[in-house]
Amino acid sequence: MSSHCQLFSWAKSSPSVKRGCSFMRFLPVFSFGAVYAAAAKTVRREKMRARHFTNFALSAKLYGIFAERKATGMDSYEALAASYDELTEDVEYEKRADFVEKLFLRAKRPVRSLLDLACGTGTMTELFARRGYTVTGVDYSPEMLAQAQQKLAAINSPPLLLCQSMPQLRLLDSVDAAICCLDSINYLTRPRDVQRTFNRLHDTIAPGGSLVFDIHAVSKMEKLDGEVLLDEREDVFCLWRTRYRKNVKMLDYEVDLFRLQPDGAWERDFEEHHQRAYTVEELTAWLEEAGFTAIRTHGELKLRRANERDGRIYFSCIRK
Repeated sequence: MSSHCQLFSWAKSSPSVKRGCSFMRFLPVFSFGAVYAAAAKTVRREKMRARHFTNFALSAKLYGIFAERKATGMDSYEALAASYDELTEDVEYEKRADFVEKLFLRAKRPVRSLLDLACGTGTMTELFARRGYTVTGVDYSPEMLAQAQQKLAAINSPPLLLCQSMPQLRLLDSVDAAICCLDSINYLTRPRDVQRTFNRLHDTIAPGGSLVFDIHAVSKMEKLDGEVLLDEREDVFCLWRTRYRKNVKMLDYEVDLFRLQPDGAWERDFEEHHQRAYTVEELTAWLEEAGFTAIRTHGELKLRRANERDGRIYFSCIRK
């Protein structure tokens, strides 16, 4: 998977996404070549200052005034939702679903009902539903859930979709297992929210049931510092700029998204994303405190134990 596409594989129910559309965020009608040339020029300029980001705090402040849920710190993937599937087409969801099923076999409890936490546009939800599971998808973004609803409409007895944040998860019935894929946990930027999420998952999963999730390794997030990345499709063009703040273990992303409109114009949107790095030791301790046992780590799509070379780390554990 290319590095720029990996950046799209995040949690979709995040309390740390800001979205804005500034007074200069709409471009006139002109060719895609002009868009590409302008973006390439931006990349060259950004590479020269990527390690500094002197204007990052100012731009975050300016765009922050457009956050619709500033009071709670929550916002949705308004700009990215419609293009998310196109920009993550090389994520290999089928292989990830196969791997998760292998981890389910560790538990004595057979998995029939499944929670897909931070389900986003519902790709994993759909895969497991078509494999015969009774799936509930939960996400905090109405825009992502709308995409998921369209995707799941063709399934007989489509999965239930709920709009909830991870720390406030609440289901009426327990499930046999839960998954939280594509570094969604990293989008919880306050350790207390991670702990609350683990507690809510413990309440949601039946005794003996499985929990499987994955995170970005700390080393991977540190290496992303100062990156400027481009992702191009026929009608979508995306520019990412990243900064890692080691003192708070926070990775910040500035995202400019260009989308081709029916009239030939290119519409430009802006989003700001934040992910926090967590160590294996921190997460293991919080899982134990929440009441999980048999906690193991795995390399990306590997049953072996995770090591320092793994950019993505999977966790599997059992609810006591």
